[in-house]
Amino acid sequence: LSKPFLSKCGVVSVQDNRVSIWSAGDLGNAGLSGEYHGEPHLLCDIQHNGDVMDMQFLDQERIVVASSTGTVTIFRHHQNNQTLSANHRWEKAHYHHVDQDTSCGGAACTGVVCNNPEIVTVGEDGRINLFRADQKDAVRTIDNADSSTLHAVTFLRTTEILTVNSIGQLKIWDLRQQRNEPSQIFSLAGDRVPLHCVDRHPNQQHIVATGGQDGMLSIWDIRQGTMPVSLLNAHEAEMWEVHFHPSDPDHLFTCSEDGSLWHWDTSTSVSEKPSFLHQGGRSTAYLSHSTINQSVVSAWLSNDPTKDRMEITNLIPNQTLSVNSLDVLGPCLVYGTDAEAIYVNRQLFA
Repeated sequence: LSKPFLSKCGVVSVQDNRVSIWSAGDLGNAGLSGEYHGEPHLLCDIQHNGDVMDMQFLDQERIVVASSTGTVTIFRHHQNNQTLSANHRWEKAHYHHVDQDTSCGGAACTGVVCNNPEIVTVGEDGRINLFRADQKDAVRTIDNADSSTLHAVTFLRTTEILTVNSIGQLKIWDLRQQRNEPSQIFSLAGDRVPLHCVDRHPNQQHIVATGGQDGMLSIWDIRQGTMPVSLLNAHEAEMWEVHFHPSDPDHLFTCSEDGSLWHWDTSTSVSEKPSFLHQGGRSTAYLSHSTINQSVVSAWLSNDPTKDRMEITNLIPNQTLSVNSLDVLGPCLVYGTDAEAIYVNRQLFA
């Protein structure tokens, strides 16, 4: 999956096994739809071995990239002369046990999350690695952390991480503990539907959102129970990414293989309206569910579906190709699709 991400220095994209830094130009010239129609400018790029499975900024200059070969690389963006270089590389951070010593034994590194200087990676091999940017070897490795593929990881707190796997489980790992077992396990009821993505509420760390193969959005309260507090019908195919807005977490964004990108808004109470409206080319649905409350504390955890409503907007209703990834910062949303293009929307809250 191509993964674009935002930072103050521009947009990062991946195409044809290269990591590229792009300038989106004068984003103030966005059209009425909020999409930028100018020509992006390629600042620099560098070759990357294997498919890029995930990537994240470590800081304003360094980018951590996960490869299908199992290797994890830190690339440095030299802004003075606009070049990229490999700053550090952990070869075969993920591998299949039987092939550890062979040239083709790498297992895909499927997810990476950074909390500078710490980097956590997960993979197809069910392994969890904790790296530090300034150290050659892994600080800690949990072999056989999971018997299935780990698809994504995020920090819950400084010393705790969350992982999701291919059998519908959400697990919490306390990195202070030396035992190689999760401190908590949460599961979807019924069929073991693979979970592909996870994000934590930026202000209320007990609220977690996940998405998976069935396109459902799951909201979890990790303080209680072992199952999600809300299951919301969302996309018609796999959900690839879920992200709370980092500074306005009443807003959440999801994207899918079905070509849709949804904006979930719990910021206001919505009165009775028709189930589907068409405004400015956008398809907007109002779903009655257990997700709205005037209290910010309980906005995502309200258990009374009759009180209020959630506003959901499909930001690209005419899209047909898979939306593989997204990121959001302030009023700006960037996403990448199977059309081999990066789109920027600057008017999320217009």
